[in-house]
Amino acid sequence: MSQFFMNQKQHVVNEAIEGALLSTPHHNLGRLALGAQMRVVVRNDWDKSRVALISGGGSGHEPAHIGFVGKGMLTAAVCGDIFASPSVDAVLHAIINVTGEAGCLLIVKNYTGDRLNFGLAAEKARGLGYQVEMVMVRDDIALPDNPQPRGIAGTALVHKVAGYAAEQGHSLAQVAALAQQAIDATSSIGLAFTTCHVPGETRDDHRVPEGCSELGMGIHGEPGASTLKTQNSRESVAELVKQLTAKGNQQPVALMVNNLGGFSALEMAVLVRETLHSALGQQVKLLVGPATLVSALDMKGFSLSVMQLDPELETALLAPVEVSGWCPAIAPATLTEIPAKTAQQLESYAPSDNAQAAAIIATVCQTLIGLESELNQLDAKVGDGDTGSTFAAGARSVLEASEAHQLPLNQPEALLTVVGDKLATIMGGSSGVLMSIMFTTAGQQLAQGVSLAQALTAGLERMQHYGGAKVGDRTMIDALQPAFAALLNGDDLTAVAAAARQGADSTSTMRSAGAGRSSYLNQDSLDGVKDPGACAVEKVFAALAGR
Repeated sequence: MSQFFMNQKQHVVNEAIEGALLSTPHHNLGRLALGAQMRVVVRNDWDKSRVALISGGGSGHEPAHIGFVGKGMLTAAVCGDIFASPSVDAVLHAIINVTGEAGCLLIVKNYTGDRLNFGLAAEKARGLGYQVEMVMVRDDIALPDNPQPRGIAGTALVHKVAGYAAEQGHSLAQVAALAQQAIDATSSIGLAFTTCHVPGETRDDHRVPEGCSELGMGIHGEPGASTLKTQNSRESVAELVKQLTAKGNQQPVALMVNNLGGFSALEMAVLVRETLHSALGQQVKLLVGPATLVSALDMKGFSLSVMQLDPELETALLAPVEVSGWCPAIAPATLTEIPAKTAQQLESYAPSDNAQAAAIIATVCQTLIGLESELNQLDAKVGDGDTGSTFAAGARSVLEASEAHQLPLNQPEALLTVVGDKLATIMGGSSGVLMSIMFTTAGQQLAQGVSLAQALTAGLERMQHYGGAKVGDRTMIDALQPAFAALLNGDDLTAVAAAARQGADSTSTMRSAGAGRSSYLNQDSLDGVKDPGACAVEKVFAALAGR
């Protein structure tokens, strides 16, 4: 099964380049008219007055390298097929189209294909009279005995430093020297849970055992140095940091936290935290990321790069650029907690007594507690069988507070608000929140001087606004709305209870539900069964009328 979003495999790179050009925020990129097979993206504001910087390689590492083309970084990027070096001709045409008298520097990741193709293109360009130098990035430290360390994410840092030098008008020799200084100061190491999905190919999902990660997996999915028996963020970062700090250098560093393509922003934030809290954290003067800078398609992995800083490298990393793929370097922020008010601090009420209010609360709560089993059995037919327990839990909490003289019984507006708070906390699920909305709004309305009937009606309107249900949707609203309408009309409690009963009865003939868990059931499951919430409302008003 394909795990890659595309039209046709043979067109995916060209179509991706077109998408990148259409979406560049600085409108400063173009593609050389060299046909579909030679893919060279260049600055369209380039005047050849400064040293040109060219990089590139196989596609699949986006935003590298197109995302780094622009003022302050690369002059051109040469794109091969996915994970395949661009051709010698493509690199050569990039050189001859962007290089002026100041010359050109090729920045190449240390892979055989890139070394050979960029190297031969450089030789051909020199034969045509162009000044060309080449540096190779070798920042991967995962395989310490490898005589040819790979170029990985640290390449982006080298692009940034070299781009700064070129933008300052330095000579080709000076730009090349600073680029080499950046290379020598940079180390990177990565870790991944899985390799990546290459278009049209089946991924080996069994290479890394479940629950493990691979240290040093390459940016094309090449085997790494070892398998770690962990996917824990702290343990993983600790292993990478141990490798990066092995030489014991204590000078300030720039840290780049790079997403290899498949980690979420949430995970990357956790990794940044772990790294800054690690043994390396105290050395970090500049932070780049977390960001996807040099990816490996959708590889679920990340890499850490560190550059040993001196004043010139620090200045270079902080210089502004006009590219789409770079993440500006910053000094790590300091954690601060801003003093905050709590909702409890804003609420002030004193317990008070009111015999009539206490009696009403006792009637309502005892009724709901007594209905627990009946409502659960009813709900089992049309829901998840817990309506009775949910209402009973809220009722017990309110009743206990009343009997302990903890409620402002003589302050109706405060009482409604406190009841709303308790229901939201104790009842859980959507029922508790909806009831809390109704009581909280009603309390606010009472405080503004409206009648209890008007306040409850306003609360019901807010409940419907946030909950989305209306009369006819087969919910408790089918009983609440007619009951509150009767209260608003000045009817006595007997009439109010009758209205609630009629509304509740209507739910048993409704063939579909527009809200709540019953909305997932077919009409045969609902036919003849009263909505449990509406039934609870009916029974409460009946109890109040019978006092």
